[in-house]
Formats: sequence, C-alpha cells, structure tokens
Amino acid sequence: MFARLALSSRLPSRIRQSNVCPVPIRTFSQAKFSLPRPHGKSFAHRSELKQAKRIVVKLGSAVVTRGDECGLALGRLASIVEQVAMLQNQGREMMIVTSGAVAFGKQRLRHEILLSQSVRQALHSGQNQLKDMSIPVLEARACAAAGQSGLMALYEAMFTQYSICTAQILVTNLDFHDEQKRRNLNSTLHELLRMNIVPIINTNDAVVPPPVPNSDLQGVNVISIKDNDSLAARLAVEMKVDLLVALSDVQGLYDSPPGTDDAKLIDIFYPGDQQSITYGTKSRVGIGGMEAKVKAALWALQGGTSVVIANGTDPKVTGHVITDIVEGKKVGTFFSEVKPAGPTVEQQTEMARHAGRTLASLHPDQRGEIICCLAELLTEKKDEILSANKKDMEIATASGRFSQPLINRLSLSTSKLNSLAIGLRQLAASSRDSVGRVLRRTRVANNLELEQITVPIGVLLVIFESRPDCLPQVSALAIASGNALLLKGGKEASYTNKILHQLTQEALSIHGVADAIQLVSTREEVEDLCRLDKLIDLIIPRGSSQLVRDIQRAAKGIPVLGHSEGVCHVYIDSEASIDKAIDCVKDSKCDYPAACNAMETLLIHRDLLRTPVFDQIIDMLRAEHVKIHAGPRFASYLTFSPSEVKSLRTEYGDLECCIEVVDSMQDAVDHIHKYGSSHTDVIITENEETAEQFLQQVDSACVFWNASSRFADGYRFGLGAEVGISTARIHARGPVGLEGLLTTKWVLRGEGHTVADFSEQGSMKYLHENIPVPQGSLA
Repeated sequence: MFARLALSSRLPSRIRQSNVCPVPIRTFSQAKFSLPRPHGKSFAHRSELKQAKRIVVKLGSAVVTRGDECGLALGRLASIVEQVAMLQNQGREMMIVTSGAVAFGKQRLRHEILLSQSVRQALHSGQNQLKDMSIPVLEARACAAAGQSGLMALYEAMFTQYSICTAQILVTNLDFHDEQKRRNLNSTLHELLRMNIVPIINTNDAVVPPPVPNSDLQGVNVISIKDNDSLAARLAVEMKVDLLVALSDVQGLYDSPPGTDDAKLIDIFYPGDQQSITYGTKSRVGIGGMEAKVKAALWALQGGTSVVIANGTDPKVTGHVITDIVEGKKVGTFFSEVKPAGPTVEQQTEMARHAGRTLASLHPDQRGEIICCLAELLTEKKDEILSANKKDMEIATASGRFSQPLINRLSLSTSKLNSLAIGLRQLAASSRDSVGRVLRRTRVANNLELEQITVPIGVLLVIFESRPDCLPQVSALAIASGNALLLKGGKEASYTNKILHQLTQEALSIHGVADAIQLVSTREEVEDLCRLDKLIDLIIPRGSSQLVRDIQRAAKGIPVLGHSEGVCHVYIDSEASIDKAIDCVKDSKCDYPAACNAMETLLIHRDLLRTPVFDQIIDMLRAEHVKIHAGPRFASYLTFSPSEVKSLRTEYGDLECCIEVVDSMQDAVDHIHKYGSSHTDVIITENEETAEQFLQQVDSACVFWNASSRFADGYRFGLGAEVGISTARIHARGPVGLEGLLTTKWVLRGEGHTVADFSEQGSMKYLHENIPVPQGSLA
C-alpha cells in the first residue's frame, strides 16, 4: 500500500490493555470550528488565518536538527509539538511535514561506528590510540534508514503527553505520479484526520531517487517532490489545506540575502514580486533554500492554500511562532494573492520619515502657515466633518459594542471644531521658535563653540480610540515640532478620521509635505505596529487605560509616552469654602466624566461629615445623577450606605465616583500616593499653608489648589494642543505639548581642533565659558 503507516504505540495504560489507540472520531459538531470553507481561494489577509481549520506545519532541517547536524534539537521540537497539540485540541486538523531522519540517523550511526572502532582498537592497539579514530563520510540514505524509526518514536512520545495519536507516512516523488497511490494517500490522510490523529509525513529518503532536472513547478497539477518544501506544497494542495506554515532558520523572506546591507524582511509577498528578490545561499543543512521555499509557497498559493514562511529556530519566538501565525499576528512572510491598493504600513512609515525631514527643514513661519490652514479647513469643512461623524455615531450606537463614555468621546460638534481651530491658531503663533532653538551655547576653547539645539524626535506613532478630535490636535503638534506622524485610529471613527486626515494632508500640501502624516488604514494589529522598532521612535497611546497598558506591554524597544489610568482625586479640607467645594467637585466630575482628568475619588475631611458642606455636596452629586460608591471608612460611618467600592483605584469614566473619609491633609496625601495614578489631584481649602504643603507633597503630574481637575489640559494650559497627559518621570510630564515632542542635539563648530591639542603636551586649554543666548535664538 502507498502509505507506510505507523500508529502511536506509546499510549496510556488503559488504552494499551485493550490494544486500541485513543482515536476519538472527529465530527464537525464536536469541533470548535464551523464547516471548512470552500477551497480554491487562499486567505487575503493575515487576520483571516484564525479561520484556518486544516493546517500543515513544515519543519525544515535547520529547525529540527542541532547546530552540529548530528541529532535533533529536542527543546525546540518539544515547543513545536506543544503548539501543534494545542491547535489540534482546539478542533483544527493538523499535519506535520518533517525533516530530521538523516540527522537522527547520522547521530545513531556515528555512535555505532565509534563504539565499534573503540572495541577493535582496544583489542589491537591499546587505549592510547583511541583519540586517533576517524569517522567515515556517512551516506545520507543510510542515515535516513537508521533514523526514521527513532524520529517517529520521538514524535510519538512527545504527542502522547497531550493524549494525541500520531501516524507516520513516507512518500517519494514517484508515488505522486501513480493515480491509484495518490488516491490511497488522500484516503489515508482523510481517515487519520477524521480519527483525530496527527499525520507525520516525510520523504522516504532511504530510497528516494535524485530529483528530475527541470521538472519542478510545471503547473498546479505537477510539482517535483525533491525536498520537504515541495512535498509540503504538494500535500497542501492535494488535501485542500487552509494554511501551510513553513518553518526555517530565517525570519522570513527578505528582498536581498539576510545579513546584507539594507536587507528588509518582506511582510506580505505577492506572486508578481518574485522578480524583485535576490536569493542567497541555502541553509547549513537540508537540500532546499529560500528560492525553493518561495517556489513551493507560490505553487501552494496558486492551488488555494495560504502560506507563511517564518523562523522556527529563534528561542525568543519558537515557543509561540505557530500559534502567533494562526492568530493573525505579523510573523514571518505572508503570501497573498490580493495586493492592497495602498502602501504597506512600513512603506507609509518610510514615506512619513522622508517627508518629515523636509517638514523639519521648513522655516517656522511655513510650518505655522500649514497649521493655520488646517484650522481654517476645520471650520470651512465642518458640514462634511460632522456628516462623517454622524455616520460613525450611528454605526457605533447600532452595534451595541461601545459604552456610553466611548460614544461620548466619539461625538464631534460645531463648538468642538471651533475650539480645535482656536487651539491650532494658538499653537501656530507660539511655535515659531520651536525647532532649531538654541538652548545652550558654550565656548569650549578658542574658536571651538558648542551649541545644544532642539530637534524633532523623528517618527511618532499615535494610537487613539474613539476621539477623532485627537487627529487634528496631534497632527498640528507634529507639524509644529517637525516630526513625521503615523496615526492609527479606532474602526469606530473611521469615516471621521478619513476626512480629518484628508484635510490635514491638504494643509500639508501647501508646502509639499503631504506624506509627512500618514493614517494607517490597513488591517494592522496594534501589537504588530508596536514591533516596528526600527521605523518608529516614540509611541503615544490615546484611549482607555487598557489600551495604554496593552501598548506598554507590546512595545519592544520603542518608548511609550502616556498614562495607563486617570484616577484623579479632589480633597475637601476642613477649612474649605463651601461654594468653591461644590463648584470644583461638580465641574471635576460632571463637566466631561469620560475624560482622563475627571475626578474619580472624592476625599472628605472627617470633620465635615454630617455638616451642611457635606450634605450640599451629596445633594449636588445626586442632582447630577452621579452614582456614589462608598470607600471602606466612609461606609463605616453610615447605617445605610451606597454600594461599597470594589477598588479604590477605579477609573469610572462615567457619572460615578468613590467617596472616602480621611483624617487630615497628610492622610489625603498618603491615600493619593497609595491609590492614585499620578495624573491630577486637587485640594479645596482656604488655608494657604495647608494648600502649599499639599502642592509640594503630592507627587502627581498636575496638582491644583481650589481649581477643577479638568484644567489638566494642554489647550487650557496655553500649549495650544496636546498629544496626551504623561505620568512618566522622564522626558515629559503632565499635558504634553510642543516641548514634549522635541529632543536635542549638540553641534560643535571648530577649525581643525583635535583632542590631542588639549593633552598635557598640547598647546590648547579648555575654557568652557557659557555664552549668553538671546531669547528665541535659532541655530
């Protein structure tokens, strides 16, 4: 029979006793996936890979074997088996095409030869000549014959740990040319998959003939099985597989050989792009190479199977590379027949960086003109903007997936657009001496002067949820600071973001830098964007605390500017003015409860309980329909208390707040340090000494006296606009405006000076004299 089939014999004892392999028959009602999709068309986008039901995992020789090519990489193989088992137990149909028999057999035969030689030499020459033993060159077919059984036994033992059976199938190229054998293979594999068994397939290297020259890739129905790449592709098409994952020892497909200058990893590869690729040498083991992998992948793609080529040897990703691919994450190179109309996100970033450098070189007045033009467009095109926003609002409301605070953040109005325009004009007027401003000038020595000047950071990535008004604000700040900008907005605001971005590019085009600000409209996951550490210099998240935390975790090598939570406090001191207390609490909580600078916890001095001040504050909150949660101490004073708070670190983002009782100003400070988020905290008191102590002791980005927490805003601070509020302690803190988007560089002007001139034997001495810098001086 065509299929050389070996079912797992290392089974749990209760199974072995009955001599039956635990093979639960798979039915679609038992699986976690719907019926397979109609085959014949591959997935167009990575995000669709989650739908893949039937998957082939191809393990290249470099993945399976050790660095010395003798034996298997057991730890790496175990992690791959774990991932395959996980996907199999989810209800998917998994198959493995594996190399490794030659390496396993080579290890085994080397051991036998060394053992045999050592015995003979011990008998004839004595122990002192053992070190001179040499090992003859081992023939690959013999190694394969010796290694097949051991390789399969290893797979059986590993998969048994997950209660999964395996079956071995060996094939040769000639088997595929016999129609009856092809039908037998197809029938065998389908039966194994139906019984929830993982087939493990390999070329029968013990008898395989050399590949037929020039017979490879002659169309959809013909492919020469000369290596496991072509075998995996042929098998994928024969079995109508949804996804082929080909693991190798490189990250994926590069536009030129990996390791060469300017070699770039290709995220998505299209059939028409093969002419632009320069291939390098093949890996240290195996008989294929990247060119063979690409040909096999394109052949499988033509047959309706999606393909991803990725690295299976990198210890940082091996433990989750397969599951990441199936989840649609940006791993390796994805082969797709559908080429998007626009540029990739990598290309967008390169375009933005190039245009951003031109933007930074413009005269400050020219950058100001762009911002003023954008401000004018916001008012001139308000009807188009509000129409797009209405469409987003209707879709978001109808979906039922968004909370009311998010819906509120999504909404735009004429007054909001007017406020935006005013803020942008204010920014344009105040930013004329931002980029290139001289901060410090030093005479290091005679005719050797040093300057520290402000420069743009580079490429910014701003990820924001709902709030489309964020787009023109952040864009204006990027323009003023000369930074390139990549924007990723939520799908819930797609229509509004699109029109606002078009207006931004229209304003940029007056000085020929329209590409400096890009809106990511492809299906890029936020986590994938956070991995572009070689393209992006700073990430600024604008949205929920969960979004910020996710981005902080996902960002690898890219600094993140922002805050994860806005747990803001208002403390009512025992010497507070009742009118100021009521006004500030009402504004802090009720003006815009979804904002990050809204009050979430109200701290009240113990002496105010059961006083008119306390009663009037409670009456005001009830009149404003604010739901009150009692802190532990506050609840202990009440016979019938509101619902006790679950956590004193809660950011409600709605008409809800926590009330807690404290004994003193110092007690309030301690509470804020323990439960706050270092965002914005307020004291209401008429005692100046108490207020000053509070202002000095509270370690938050913004600390106010007798003022609403809602003042923590770049526009209200006179910054014109802000990219967000940072609770970090380095670079920028509080509302981050123009200054927070600049860094510095040092410029030294000399006349052939050398360090040797300042040595003990040199003729020059350091002066290090500070030179006064006139205000607004530009380099």
